[in-house]
Amino acid sequence: MNSILLLIILVPAIEIYLLIKIGSQIGAISTILLIFTTAFVGIYYAKYEGLNTLKSGFVQLSKNEAPTYQVISGAAIAFAALLLIIPGFVTDILGFLIIFPISRKFIFNNFSKKFKYKNNERNNFIDGDFEDIEDDDDKKI
Repeated sequence: MNSILLLIILVPAIEIYLLIKIGSQIGAISTILLIFTTAFVGIYYAKYEGLNTLKSGFVQLSKNEAPTYQVISGAAIAFAALLLIIPGFVTDILGFLIIFPISRKFIFNNFSKKFKYKNNERNNFIDGDFEDIEDDDDKKI
């Protein structure tokens, strides 16, 4: 089964299960208030971190350096804000993990290790020479 399809089915099922379990423990109104509170606090903190990332990106640009980490970080913060808007506790936890700079760096480092170029001992190239042939000189063909 496709992992994206499994995520689309599994995440809402887990969210509904947790909403029912937590709602039965603390009450329906408290659960709804908790969901709205995490959304508002998360969106506010995402705005704060997004502005910090933007500022850091401009500092990198003023030093004539590419703001690669800041661009990836900004996209991650936008994704985290989307996760925080979606009602549920699993998406909120994942969103807060992505928004906090310490955990975001940890996630990026672990994720980037999977995609780093590994230096192979073999060289995948062909060594050769070439000679420029002019149109008037047909005997070299």
